[in-house]
Amino acid sequence: MSQPAPDTFRGPSFSLGNRLARAVWGIAYLLLIRWTPRPCHGWRALVLRIFGAKLGSRCHIYAKAVIWAPWNLQADDECGVADGAILYNQAPIRLGRRVVISQGSHLCTGTHDYEDPAFPLRCQPIIIRDQAWIAAECFIHPGVTIGEGAVIGARSVVIKDMPAWMVCAGNPCAPIKPRALKKQ
Repeated sequence: MSQPAPDTFRGPSFSLGNRLARAVWGIAYLLLIRWTPRPCHGWRALVLRIFGAKLGSRCHIYAKAVIWAPWNLQADDECGVADGAILYNQAPIRLGRRVVISQGSHLCTGTHDYEDPAFPLRCQPIIIRDQAWIAAECFIHPGVTIGEGAVIGARSVVIKDMPAWMVCAGNPCAPIKPRALKKQ
């Protein structure tokens, strides 16, 4: 049997404590977040912090964003996570400053080792660096790092790291051109 990469988690234990924490979080999400009006970002951030999320100032996590485990989420200042985004964070997800995760995007930190007959869960963290934008309906694979200022085009499937300050798109996602910012 092959050994996982050093930065690969064998998978969460799914102990009774873990399952109970996720059950309590699921109830809290339904009662305290899901129904909230769009401008209630501060309230949602407070609830997420109570459940262990590390959020910077002025983060906008929308009510219909799905976060599997808030204790595995770190988002720096001014991040936005849109309605319909899924953060399936069995391993940590780190969002840098001013990162935008658009609607319908799926950041997935867990997969299975299909070469092992036991089909064990393998989890790797996802890192999205400062000022990156993940456009609508993208899929980000476990263990991927998106470089600072990168733009990932709509419906892209990202299976490997993407470079800084590049516009990237496709299935599989690949760099297309440099991202040039307009001078103000």
